[in-house]
Amino acid sequence: MPRQELEYPKEPFSTVKRLNDRGRYNLETIHGIINSCPMLHVSFQDPISPFPVVLPMIGQMGSFERPSAGLGDVLDLYLHGYVSSRLMNLARQYPSSTSSPDTPAPPSGLPLTISATHIDGLVLSLTPNSHSYNYRSAILFGHAIPVTSVPEKLWAMELITESIVPGRWAGSRVPPNAAEMQSTSILRVRIATGSAKIRTGTPHDDRHDLDDKMLLERVWTGVVPAYQVLGEPVAGPYNKVEKVPGYLEEYRLDRNGDNRQWAEVDAIKEPESKAK
Repeated sequence: MPRQELEYPKEPFSTVKRLNDRGRYNLETIHGIINSCPMLHVSFQDPISPFPVVLPMIGQMGSFERPSAGLGDVLDLYLHGYVSSRLMNLARQYPSSTSSPDTPAPPSGLPLTISATHIDGLVLSLTPNSHSYNYRSAILFGHAIPVTSVPEKLWAMELITESIVPGRWAGSRVPPNAAEMQSTSILRVRIATGSAKIRTGTPHDDRHDLDDKMLLERVWTGVVPAYQVLGEPVAGPYNKVEKVPGYLEEYRLDRNGDNRQWAEVDAIKEPESKAK
């Protein structure tokens, strides 16, 4: 029996409006973009600031209750930060939900918006207005609460460490000592909804430009693939390990190959809709 693909609900604030054929709402696509992005941008409102706050943070999606859950399953987002940072303090101070028979309780936790973006190529067209990027972007909306359970906190710290380099948790000094546990906070974000927007393909120009022979002969058009490359490891000043660990080199080569394959091959394929 085919497995049903789960999707996030389309809310007014999460629905892709412009070029909506590029919108994606299935959990697997959105979670995959989030988990493969080295840095997330987390936005929240600080009551004492006139402007919304945006922070670059490290995070990863997973399920403490169901560790074997896949990307297409319902997952939480875990964010790693310093114990006394502004975000962590706000999350601890956020009031708990209260409800009555007549008034359902709102979701508990500090409201957050989380975004992630991969640039996969420069799309160079005949006119400046038609230039674009091949890209994969995702946005999540959820409510954050601090993780207070030690087992869940350790699990989340390992999850986030393994997202940087698989095998690194066991390849370093673990478990964290008391000072490290005390200085580190983990937020669990319960996701309310989310969406992704993806652009793949080649340049798309207007018909009147495509009919201009002189323009076609003068202006180069095409895609310049763009992807992250993990370079050769450089040993630190007090490193005494002669060889780069196998898990690190394997991950580096695999990640570089996957990134190149996506940018140079998969991201250049035209989708069913060829809207600009």
